[in-house]
This record gives sequence, structure tokens and C-alpha cells, in this order.
Amino acid sequence: MSTNIADLRKSYEKAELSEDASHADPLQQFDRWLKEAIAAEVPEPNAMTLATVGSDLRPSTRIVLLKGYDARGIVWYTNYHSRKGRELAGNPFAALQFHWVELERVVRIEGRVEFTSAEESDAYFNSRPLDSRIGAWASPQSEVIEGRSVLVANAAKYGAQFLLKPPRPPHWGGYRLVPDNWQFWQGRKSRLHDRLRYRLEGGAWVRERLAP
Repeated sequence: MSTNIADLRKSYEKAELSEDASHADPLQQFDRWLKEAIAAEVPEPNAMTLATVGSDLRPSTRIVLLKGYDARGIVWYTNYHSRKGRELAGNPFAALQFHWVELERVVRIEGRVEFTSAEESDAYFNSRPLDSRIGAWASPQSEVIEGRSVLVANAAKYGAQFLLKPPRPPHWGGYRLVPDNWQFWQGRKSRLHDRLRYRLEGGAWVRERLAP
């Protein structure tokens, strides 16, 4: 049976987002919403879409996992030689988006991207399961390979080489997005959604409501 995609719609009625109830600091507001997503057992609440732009001006997106956040910024880890790594090397600005469907919420974050320190990358890498650490060596991320057998062979090779103590690959580590723009979106009835933007101006956050 065919489905008319144009007829798919939902009324958002679970919550609201007001200026009075939101935190003046966007990081604190994000912390509040993320903790609520975790408490609500939203699937993979730390999954976020990362958007980058290459030298050809074509944007690209992928899902990465949030692994840390504080006043310095938003952190994830990946292969520096991947497409996103190459694009960030040429254009160190990116956007992130969280979509917590069950809570009818979206958070968007924009800013400059920098590397985390080697110490931070080492600490996180060493906390990962062994298979994941071997996988960082085994996968030439974003490169064309002949088949899955390449990955299996590489995993066996590096597993035998490093045994239980693989070091962090030099091409793998962390990025930190330093926000200068946040948006918090809460679905509301009749498509009159709540949308608050925080933008950095003169070292201070300016909070303002945007039309949905």
C-alpha cells in the first residue's frame, strides 16, 4: 500500500519554551535538555548531526557522538583523514544538531572547530573498548575499499600487532566546536513552535526569539 508522504504530519504538544523558563546561558540550557533526554531514555541522546563544508562549497552531514561538553565547547572524536576531517582542515567552521524526537526538541549549534589536546584524545581513546581501539586503526575512513574483507583483515593485522594495548593512531582524535550561536526549538501546536536563539555579542550571550 502506498503512503502519501505529503499527508504525514504530527501535532507537537508536549512542552513549551519561554524566555522566562529558559536559562540565560545556552550551555546551561543545553545541559538541562540533554539530562532530560537521558532521563527520558531517548535512544542515543548524544547522537548529533555534524555539518561541514568542503573547498568545493558542497555541504555534507553525518552522525557523530557527543563525548564531552563544557565552557570550552562541544567535543567528539573521529578520524582526521575522513571527509569531515579534510573539510574541517580547509574550513574550520561547522554546525551541530541534536534531534530528540520523543521530546519534540531540536538543538542547533554553530561555531569554530579546533583540535582537542593530545592528552584529551589519549585519555578518551584509552577508555574505549578494545575492539573500538583496533577499529580506529583498521578503518581508512571515507576511503574506497574493495569489500568488508579489507576491514576484517586490517583488524586481524592490528590486533596481532598491538594485542591488548593499541596506541592512539596519529590520524585519530578529538575536535571541539566553540559555539558562537545556539538555537533551541520546542515543537508547539499549530506549527507555532518556540524557537530561541543565543548569539555571542561582545563576549556576552544575547537571547532572542525567532519566528518558527
